[in-house]
Amino acid sequence: MSKDPFLSLKGMRDIIDEEYYHFQGFFEKAQEISVYYGFKPISTPIVEQEGVFTSSIGEGTDIIDKEMYTLKTKGGDHLALRPEHTAGLMRSYIEHGMQSLPQPLLFYTYGPSFRHDNPQKGRYRQFSQFDLDALGSEKSILDALVIKTTWTILEEAGAKNLTVDINSIGDKECRSSYIKELVSFYKKNINILPAIDRERLKTNPLRILDSKEEKTIELNQNAPDTLSHLCPACKKHFKEVLEYLEKMEIPYNINKCLVRGLSYYTRTVVEIMVDDEETGKKITIAGGGRYDYLGKQLGGKKDVPAVGIAIGVDRVVESPWFAKLSPRIIKKPKIYFIQLGFDAKLKSLNVIEILRKGKVAIAQSISKDNLGAQLAVAEKLGMRYAIIYGQKEVMDNTVIFRDMSNRSQDTVKLPELLEYIKNLK
Repeated sequence: MSKDPFLSLKGMRDIIDEEYYHFQGFFEKAQEISVYYGFKPISTPIVEQEGVFTSSIGEGTDIIDKEMYTLKTKGGDHLALRPEHTAGLMRSYIEHGMQSLPQPLLFYTYGPSFRHDNPQKGRYRQFSQFDLDALGSEKSILDALVIKTTWTILEEAGAKNLTVDINSIGDKECRSSYIKELVSFYKKNINILPAIDRERLKTNPLRILDSKEEKTIELNQNAPDTLSHLCPACKKHFKEVLEYLEKMEIPYNINKCLVRGLSYYTRTVVEIMVDDEETGKKITIAGGGRYDYLGKQLGGKKDVPAVGIAIGVDRVVESPWFAKLSPRIIKKPKIYFIQLGFDAKLKSLNVIEILRKGKVAIAQSISKDNLGAQLAVAEKLGMRYAIIYGQKEVMDNTVIFRDMSNRSQDTVKLPELLEYIKNLK
């Protein structure tokens, strides 16, 4: 716990200045691409009933066991800050009767999530995700669609040498026989398993394949693989997904140890990797898969076939390859507005409104009165131009327009100001 009670919490941070615009620029680009691929926006609450996540994510996962932020209200409700977006999206789909709409439904959503994880570079306790989901169809082309859309977003954000790690963990028809063989394998090697993975063997054996323990990683090289246990329907589905990737020229690697960390996954699981320029290793910047049984787990009358991928936006924005996307709706001001005297201050906001209607962005410090102080701020901010509005200009209905680079200036009639700015080189 911090010694200073008024500092930001560990793993949570303020996003300011250029970094704020980089996040906004990424979200704009991701939304734009998503719309072209047929996705539409949805936003779900940051806080949900705790059961939305405990029922869906499952026991034996790090999120439920130790990472989820939970609280109890005065009324006795057990709530949780969302650790991911998928469960809330499915809850919304069921609650609003979306299954009665033409299927499938394609959504994108973004915003903060929360996990009490160990903070590290690109990984925080409050973090941002951009999610793409297709609900209402088990067709393999939707798996390919969310992968392709995510791939395109990351490429246009500046990512190079992307690859896909992919696997199929089967469905309820074929997974039970696989898990039985997997448990038998681990029991034969129980002396090698670290304590954390021995515990997972009791609650969620598949999670051992995703273990970060060195001894387990080595052991997993000889573990039985899911693909050899797939039923004909799952084999066909997986084969089709791979064919789509090949047709789209998206390179992939079949990773038999890939299961992802959440219990609701079925069939396709996927991670999109990029080269880390500092370490030379590949790191995951997006991941997800199919979650065909989540709907029933959350109280739906029947299963809702669905597939989705989440992008870790913090990791993207902090990467050296990030294209530093700028938001289109924010114009960085090149003009500094300076006012002098009370009469000018009275009418300053009216002048700023004229500029706003003309879509001219400005910076200002109208609480200041001194010309030198305001010019100093303009220079410090690197402003190209300054508009000076003083007592004389109020009386003449004019402004002084100054070029900060050479100190040249013109007197411009206020009604002609927008046209004057428009004609600047």
